[in-house]
Amino acid sequence: MLQKPNLLILDEPTNHLDLEAINALNIALQRYEGTVLLVTHDHDLIDEVATRIWHFDKGVIEDFKGPYEEYQQATASAAK
Repeated sequence: MLQKPNLLILDEPTNHLDLEAINALNIALQRYEGTVLLVTHDHDLIDEVATRIWHFDKGVIEDFKGPYEEYQQATASAAK
């Protein structure tokens, strides 16, 4: 972080954090000006931070450009 990288790769960053640390991470990631590649099952974190979703399923990668809430709506309407 001190070298100011333009890419952060995070794998389940909230797994062992308390609520206060998760909130601090959310704020820091929202302010981060570079690219974040984030792997997580924390839907709140995705909803707060993500602007593009890559969904991997059975060898297929779905690339959705937009926030997580819109991705959920698009996948729900596609399933109908």
